[in-house]
Amino acid sequence: MQSKKNILVTGGAGFIGSHLIKLLVNKYPQYRIICFDKLTYAGNLENLTEVETAENYTFVKGDISSEENVAKVFHEEEVTDVIHLAAESHVDRSISNPSQFIETNVLGTTTLLNEAKKSWSSVENLFYHVSTDEVFGSLGKEGFFNEETSYDPKSPYSASKAASDHIVRAYGHTFGLSYVISNCSNNYGANQFPEKLIPLVVNNIKNSKPIPLYGTGDNIRDWLWVGDHVRAIDEIFHKGKRGETYCVGGENEWSNLDLVKLLIHLTDKHLDRKEGSSLGLIKFVTDRAGHDFRYAVNSRKLMEELSWKPSLTPEEGMSQTVSWYMENTEWMSRVTNGIYMDYYHKQYLKR
Repeated sequence: MQSKKNILVTGGAGFIGSHLIKLLVNKYPQYRIICFDKLTYAGNLENLTEVETAENYTFVKGDISSEENVAKVFHEEEVTDVIHLAAESHVDRSISNPSQFIETNVLGTTTLLNEAKKSWSSVENLFYHVSTDEVFGSLGKEGFFNEETSYDPKSPYSASKAASDHIVRAYGHTFGLSYVISNCSNNYGANQFPEKLIPLVVNNIKNSKPIPLYGTGDNIRDWLWVGDHVRAIDEIFHKGKRGETYCVGGENEWSNLDLVKLLIHLTDKHLDRKEGSSLGLIKFVTDRAGHDFRYAVNSRKLMEELSWKPSLTPEEGMSQTVSWYMENTEWMSRVTNGIYMDYYHKQYLKR
């Protein structure tokens, strides 16, 4: 791969994007890393304060669904590669507003692809599309998703991501656009927006609020620490085979109920509360519509071809994550109150 790169990271102010940008900025000083983000409710520039003055980092506010925004950033920043993370990603929101997910995840991806097709002329230019294991549907108690699993999305969110995966492959086949795709399991770690299960549960335990749990809590998810995910993205971007798909999993399955109990144990311990004192906060609520039973990911291709593997045990990763939220209560307060949005105006509009 060429050494001089101007990499556009879409959704770069989000949870996974901000962790990825910090890795790339620090590890590859010869690259220019452009954070391109619309700054919706889940985009938080405070997550990137430690790199915002780096010479090889730039932030550009923009919408991937806007042809004008996308064309401008490609032209002005001379984009050579895209790592595409921008997406509406919360299943519950997709049930209440499917159209927004189609607009961002399908049309937004297509807008980026059209500009890449127009701007790039070399096979060295790479479009890396980051997707989800949810495109494969739901598993029973046995088996795993892998790169050969047929698509069977069950929610508006997963259907929109499945469509975007297919569109990326179609542009590769039809127009010769160089691409890779990865499908990842549930991420967890620092700086995750608290609509997601783990920060929501930790915050509710801390504040002695009810912990809502869908159905009976038996649904199972595979969890991957975000630091391991961005390492996988780094490896796939630099060493993955063009036109290939890589599944990224944590080998870390938990039922929602067991995960909540673990988080209660860790958080109560951190707060010096009596063991299990917060178990009474669990409140079973009406199940999510069309709730998939189980996701589990086989990452053998990634492990064997690119020598990647998760670095943290489930207990290490969850303990580290709980500690971060307990030690960053001001961050959580600013996010839950919406005050973090002021940071963009202060840093980028009033200087």
